[in-house]
Amino acid sequence: MVRYFVTGGAGFIGSNYVEHLFQNVKDLTRVTIFDNFTYAANPKNYLELAKDPRLSVIKGDICDFNLLEISMADHDFVIHFAAESHVDRSIHDASAFVQTNVLGTFNVLEACRKVGTTTVIHVSTDEVYGSINDGSADEAYPLQPNSPYAASKAASDLLARSYFVTHGLDVRTTRCCNNYGKYQYPEKVIPVFINKLKSGEKLPIYGNGKNVREWIHVSDHARGIQTVLEKGIPGEIYNIGTGSYLSNNDLATEIIRAMGSNENMKSYIKDRQGHDLRYSVNSGKIESMGFNCKVELRVGLEETIKWYLENEDW
Repeated sequence: MVRYFVTGGAGFIGSNYVEHLFQNVKDLTRVTIFDNFTYAANPKNYLELAKDPRLSVIKGDICDFNLLEISMADHDFVIHFAAESHVDRSIHDASAFVQTNVLGTFNVLEACRKVGTTTVIHVSTDEVYGSINDGSADEAYPLQPNSPYAASKAASDLLARSYFVTHGLDVRTTRCCNNYGKYQYPEKVIPVFINKLKSGEKLPIYGNGKNVREWIHVSDHARGIQTVLEKGIPGEIYNIGTGSYLSNNDLATEIIRAMGSNENMKSYIKDRQGHDLRYSVNSGKIESMGFNCKVELRVGLEETIKWYLENEDW
């Protein structure tokens, strides 16, 4: 009997993880999606699983402690995805990010402690390390977040650590690089580029386009989280990366190529405030547990483009 409680399970990464559970985990008894269904969540993300009696869905806010605690009872594992995650929105107004990512994570950890959760996976981001000009950040690298979003995630990471040290809660933190794949809300860069080209519009690229990101297919991220749950150590942090990097210029080029368009479809706009130049994580720790990525970046991008073009109704 294995029972999962997934906060933010109707969002991009959360719903792909739920799909991974149903496809790959034996003896799965129950999966509960706990989601506030803000703009970035979509019931269509788990539509194919909706009739499975093992799935239940609760509309709830992680800032509502009473509902969270009641809903979380009688689950073995908590996978905590729920977060505000769009950097541009955090620059415009950081209040929701502090509320959800900091206070909400506190509520998740406190509820886990009270109901006796076996293990909680706190899903974080490589952005907590800040911009890294050379090399890669391992899990002991200093936290130097530069956006309000990244700062709120770094604060949540420290809360998670404190609950392990102080209360002995088995909480494990993952810090993943940039995700792409199906179900990603269209405000993020890859769906933006796909939709712009589909509409015959030029791609809006921040600054000079030289900002570099490390990319992972969301299915590989789901597998990485499961590896940490099954093989990880309580209180530890695990980077999840690929070693596959693209500048925003090169990302635009790849999407233009895959969609049969032209390089003249690039355009450059005013740079984002506090725009980190480069992210890179050292994933040796999780790789030592047998994890490796399966989806090659170019193949994954082509599959993602195909999915968006074939799922306009979504």
